[in-house]
Amino acid sequence: MRTLHAVHRRFGLNAPFRIARGTKTAADVVEVTLRQGAHTGRGEGVPYPRYGESVAGALAQVAAVAPLVEGGASRPELMDAMPPGAARNALDCALWDLEARLAGASVAALAGIAAARPTPSAITIGIDAPGAVASGAARIAHVPLLKLKVTRDDAAHQIAALRAAAPAPRLIVDPNESWTAAELVRYRAALIEHRVDLLEQPLPADDDAALADWDAPVPVCADEALHTRADLPRLRGGYTHVNVKLDKTGGLTEALALVTAAKAQGFGVMLGCMVSSSLSIAPALLVAATLPADAFVDLDGPLWLAQDRAGGVVDRGGVLMPPAPGFWGGA
Repeated sequence: MRTLHAVHRRFGLNAPFRIARGTKTAADVVEVTLRQGAHTGRGEGVPYPRYGESVAGALAQVAAVAPLVEGGASRPELMDAMPPGAARNALDCALWDLEARLAGASVAALAGIAAARPTPSAITIGIDAPGAVASGAARIAHVPLLKLKVTRDDAAHQIAALRAAAPAPRLIVDPNESWTAAELVRYRAALIEHRVDLLEQPLPADDDAALADWDAPVPVCADEALHTRADLPRLRGGYTHVNVKLDKTGGLTEALALVTAAKAQGFGVMLGCMVSSSLSIAPALLVAATLPADAFVDLDGPLWLAQDRAGGVVDRGGVLMPPAPGFWGGA
């Protein structure tokens, strides 16, 4: 018999995290623990208000399926019983962890994929004045990949400031849905001049039709416009890449399936995360291991925490080192 326990945990940030829709000073997560005999599996989800989620709502979703899960429900049964989102992500990842520990194996072995490995991951610079952007970029100009959050009104100056300070890294620019079709035209030259490698969700997800007619100078990635495999057909013609996040897909199970489907349909894959602890990132690193070396990986969520979970991921010059053995994922 399994027992399920779900709690809200709050992790303070080491600096405010500012994007176009607001500023965070803490990461609020839902942690799920599943126990069966002497074995324990854990998972974490980050409820996101943009998707109508809250900590209270996620905890209620987990409570609603607790009898099913404690009764032995499988991951496929969980996918049928719950919508995609943070609550299902926490449960799905806890189930993977528990299954691996019961089997005396690793999640990677159970899934038939490579083990997590050191992975180049974007280091994110939040929205700030151009001078502050330049100062922040100069300190990390040696990393392989940077991600810059930008505003609607000052994006060109923010991008130029970053590139002047950090000319070498690949660069993702993320307006977080704040641009209009007019900004696509307005910032086209800056995207080219400053060698932006990927433009992430520039337009609102429900108002992105203009992408189909835009002479895109750089690849464009769907973030808020993509959650699961069901969204892929609508994205053709406007987006070249899709941003897979376990909190959107509702767990590792759907994330792996989404990556396979996206590749088959000709999309490039970006792997992303919310601001979270390493318990969210450990399963995501398994997805990263299935991607080509030139994929865009953005898993720096725990680097924003004032204090992460013990044994979590470590950044070494823009390369994310997997958690300590036994942290998550079985043997």
